[in-house]
Amino acid sequence: MRMRARLALAALPAGAALALPAAAWAWPHHDSGDPFTMSVDRIGCRTNTVRVTLRNQTRQLTRFDLRADSATVSSGSIPARKAVTRTVKVRRGSTVEIEAYSVSGSGPDTLIDSSRARNDCPWGRRLPMTGPPLDLIAKLATAGGLVLTGGVVWWYGSIWPRSRSPFER
Repeated sequence: MRMRARLALAALPAGAALALPAAAWAWPHHDSGDPFTMSVDRIGCRTNTVRVTLRNQTRQLTRFDLRADSATVSSGSIPARKAVTRTVKVRRGSTVEIEAYSVSGSGPDTLIDSSRARNDCPWGRRLPMTGPPLDLIAKLATAGGLVLTGGVVWWYGSIWPRSRSPFER
């Protein structure tokens, strides 16, 4: 009896996963009812921009509004079964949330898709080394500190074993 209970409890998570509706696994795939889709390319390190492509899935003209961090970057329309590409500026070391909205004249804008773009490109080329090597500077600083410490110890050693008591005058 114990073995059957253990097997039933072990099979419970697998049974629950199979019982979930198929719609739960659909995201982040595009909704078939959306008028267009959005795809975001990789960051262009030289230009610090990212290309966003909007593809119209319908047979009619579709209006869009492209926003980066809630500020409108581009707006316009996409011809039927065509695609438009826009660029979004991303500062070095920062992240931008890019959102595509479907604009209709009668109702509020509808969020179609959103994506985050992070600019983690290297900060540029390194400058050539024009000065002395750093290990030489460190060795010289250490030698200077040792000479200074030796001088202080020599001076203190010359006055420390006094011949008379400091209380005698």
